[in-house]
Amino acid sequence: MDYETVALDEKRPAVVILDQTQLPGRAELLYLTQAREIWEAIYLLKVRGAPAIGVAAALGMYVLAAQSKAEEYALFLKEFQEQKAYLDSARPTAVNLSWALKRMEQVVLDHAGQSPAKIREFLKQEALAIREEDIRVCRAIGEYGLSLVKPGDGILTHCNAGRLAAVRYGTATAPIYLGQERGYHFRVFADETRPLLQGARLTAYELHQAGVDVTLICDNMSGTVMKNGWVNAVFVGCDRVAQNGDVANKIGTMVVATLAKHYHVPFYVCAPTATIDMSAPSGEQICIEQRPAREVTQMWYREPMAPEGVKVFNPAFDVTDHSLITGIVTEYGVARPPYDQAFQKIFEKKAAGRTGNAL
Repeated sequence: MDYETVALDEKRPAVVILDQTQLPGRAELLYLTQAREIWEAIYLLKVRGAPAIGVAAALGMYVLAAQSKAEEYALFLKEFQEQKAYLDSARPTAVNLSWALKRMEQVVLDHAGQSPAKIREFLKQEALAIREEDIRVCRAIGEYGLSLVKPGDGILTHCNAGRLAAVRYGTATAPIYLGQERGYHFRVFADETRPLLQGARLTAYELHQAGVDVTLICDNMSGTVMKNGWVNAVFVGCDRVAQNGDVANKIGTMVVATLAKHYHVPFYVCAPTATIDMSAPSGEQICIEQRPAREVTQMWYREPMAPEGVKVFNPAFDVTDHSLITGIVTEYGVARPPYDQAFQKIFEKKAAGRTGNAL
C-alpha cells in the first residue's frame, strides 16, 4: 500500500491508478491518457469503489481537456460534453461517477466564453479539489463511525470500501484505520464478497498489510460469526443511497443486513454525501449493473468452476431496504430514520459548511 489509489501525473498529464484487477498478486500502476483507456479502467474495475471512480473521472476529464485542440469555447464545450457522456456510460450504479462528471462540466459552463486554455486550468484545480475533498470526507466519516464502536469490538464488513475504493482511508474501513492508529485493537471479519471476491482480494489484503486483526470469511459464514457473538457492528460502504435511505451496495449486502437485524447487530452504511441521490425516491429507481457470467464461472480459477453453458445471474449490486439500516454515516454526521428528513438536515449543514453529529 505504498501507492495512491488514484492520482494525477501533471507532467504528461495522465490519470495514474493502481490496477486493482492485479491485486493481491502484483502492484501495477497504469497511466491513462485516452478516453477509451479511462472508460475501460472504470468498466473493468481496474479502478473501483464509488469515491475512487469519481476522482478518476474528474482527473480523466481534465486530462482529456488538456489534449483538446479546440481554440474556441463552443467547440471545446461540445468535445467536453461528448467525452463526459462517454465516461458516464462506464458504470450506471455508482452515483459518484455522474456526480464528479457533472461537477467538472459545471466548471466549463461557469466560464462560458473564456479561452479553453484558461478553462483547462480551472478544470485541473477542480479535479484536484475533488481528490483532496475525498481524503477529508473519508477521515470525517471515520471519526463519526469510530464514535459508534468501542475498543476491542468485532466489526464485519462486506465488499471493499477501504482505501483502495477511495484516495485514502476508505469509507467503511475509515473507522477501522482510525481505531488502528489509536490502539482500539478491533477484530475485523471480511466477507470474501462474490462475484469479484473484492473482500478477499482487496479488503483482506489492505487491512492485513496495515496490521489490522482481520479474518477472511466466505459470504455464507456471516450469520455464524454473528450468532457466535463475535460481531458488535457491521460497517459497509455503498454506491448509491436513495432519498428514503435504501442503499445499493455490492451483491450480498442485503443478506448481511438481514442477518444483522436478526442477531441484533447494528448495521451502518458509510456514505459520503456525494453518494446520496435525492432524485431517487427509493431503491426501486436505482439501476443495478449486470456483470458478465465468466466472473462467476471462470474468473480467478485455473479451470472453469461451473458447467459450460450453464445460465448465470450476476448482478453486481443489491438494494438494502432502509428498515434494515441502523444509521448512515456521512461526513456531516450519522443520519438515522426517517432518512429523508435526516438527509435534508445534512445537506443544510453541508451548504452552511458546518459539521454535525447524530441526526
